[in-house]
Amino acid sequence: MSKHSRQRLNVQNNGDVSVVRFTDKRILDKPNIQEIGDQLFGLVDNLGRCKLLVDFSNVEYLSSAALGKLITLQKKVQAAGGWLVLCNVDAKIYEVFKTAKLDRILEIHQKDESGAEAGLARLMADLKARPPGKQSKLSSFPDE
Repeated sequence: MSKHSRQRLNVQNNGDVSVVRFTDKRILDKPNIQEIGDQLFGLVDNLGRCKLLVDFSNVEYLSSAALGKLITLQKKVQAAGGWLVLCNVDAKIYEVFKTAKLDRILEIHQKDESGAEAGLARLMADLKARPPGKQSKLSSFPDE
């Protein structure tokens, strides 16, 4: 990471689950996406966090260039025996995931009508009750 980079994620650990929130509303340019990727990968590679709940409630715009980072992150957490769940995803951003067919391989929860925090709390309770290694989507990726 360069000396000019800044923290682009807010991470709160809740037991063995890390709740990750983006600090940027717009995730668009390549240098920022690279920093976000490095910080996400560091959670798994350096800190051993492999159960990630990524909260998109703050994100208004997401470049399709960021999708590759999420795919790589999914592979990393699965290899470590964990899971990746995306939540509070705005309808417009969900369409980007759906168009790229990532809704087939990533567990994605759209924004909850009862509010981001209520939806997050409900999802957290469900995830904590999930058996170890249970991923609701495909358990592996096709060879590239």
